[in-house]
Amino acid sequence: MTGSLEPLDQAIVGELAADGRCSFTDLAERVGLSVSAVHQRVRRLEQRGVILGYTARLDGEQIGLPLTALISLTPNDPAAPDDYPQRLEHIKEIESCYSVAGDESYILLVRVASPLGLEDLLRRIREAAKVSTRTTVVLSTPFEGRSPTL
Repeated sequence: MTGSLEPLDQAIVGELAADGRCSFTDLAERVGLSVSAVHQRVRRLEQRGVILGYTARLDGEQIGLPLTALISLTPNDPAAPDDYPQRLEHIKEIESCYSVAGDESYILLVRVASPLGLEDLLRRIREAAKVSTRTTVVLSTPFEGRSPTL
């Protein structure tokens, strides 16, 4: 999608970003439309790819994955095909994969149970993608997963 959203669509997206579990009734009341009009607009925003999905945000500590790290990938062979995301998509500990400009090709956001789990994950990443890695361990997370403001 290119361009900006209409003001009503911006309002709908903003409300859903703040509360993805908001009912169509509450959403309609908040943006000043009928329930059916809101439902149609949300469906259209989903079809256009503006709304990519709905998820639950989980506390890594409470689900047994307290260690978060950022892993930068650098190809061992600069002439190798750039297919790292496909080589790594099966590794469930990788939460996000970002293609970046700079010395590294990609940065991964990962969550694991322990330093030993991180060591094992790094080995599997290096083997699967044939890359060298540089790892930054997250000490704390003052905020995360904020939605863009419109």
